[in-house]
Amino acid sequence: MMDVLAALNAIAADAARGDIVFPTHTEIALRVQRMLDDPDCSIDKLGKLVSAEPILATRVLSIANSIAYNPGGRAITDLKSAISRLGFATLRALAASIIVRQMKEMSQTEEHRVLAARLWEHTAHVAALARVIAKRVTRQNPDAAFFAGIVHEVGSFYLISRASTFPGLLTSDLEAWHGEGEASVGRAVLQALEVPANIVSAMETLWSGFLAMPPASLGDTLLLADELSPIESPIDALAGMSRKGMDVELEVLIDDETLTSILAESAEEVASLSDALKG
Repeated sequence: MMDVLAALNAIAADAARGDIVFPTHTEIALRVQRMLDDPDCSIDKLGKLVSAEPILATRVLSIANSIAYNPGGRAITDLKSAISRLGFATLRALAASIIVRQMKEMSQTEEHRVLAARLWEHTAHVAALARVIAKRVTRQNPDAAFFAGIVHEVGSFYLISRASTFPGLLTSDLEAWHGEGEASVGRAVLQALEVPANIVSAMETLWSGFLAMPPASLGDTLLLADELSPIESPIDALAGMSRKGMDVELEVLIDDETLTSILAESAEEVASLSDALKG
């Protein structure tokens, strides 16, 4: 019988030691993140680097032309203009999205790759929802919320990538994953990705599962987006746990509007952004 707790402890210990290997073709995405930390960083330099990674370049153009960033419908086709429209904070999030999404290729079996693909669908919806909720509900930085949504399942992606080392792990009772198991792995992967402290703090709120009402912080933004996502995390489903069971009061008033009406008004924006991330 699979000793789930022992397996999870081993995975967490490896992550904590920094024994995390990202897919080789995510190197440019990591370099983009580091370039953004350089005070001499320029759009010209970024454009040249982004153009060397076709997947990232395509994603940058797609997001820049989505309704979320292009409500006027003025399409752009060059990377420099796209980066200028998005801003450096969103570009950082998109670089992280390439790394997180490509982690599914570290899965050794088709079954695990399908699970990781489903997890990315969930991630894309949460990131899009988090950006809208930050703008319309919690008044947090929408770019920070978008970034938090993109990286909020990194621990689960890493779990899937390591699952083949522990046969039967993902068909066992994963209840032990939620809580310190997920948090310890997630913290280690976030550190390897050099994720900013405010995003890590929001993740701590997500892992705690405590949603303040009315929602106000970046962590509340992330937790609410995670709960409202139409696609549930497959790891939550395997663990028999759903954040959708927290019974958020959707009719809570937010500046004389209800959350239901805000989400309805923003549905096209959310769909456009999540589709661009998934494409």
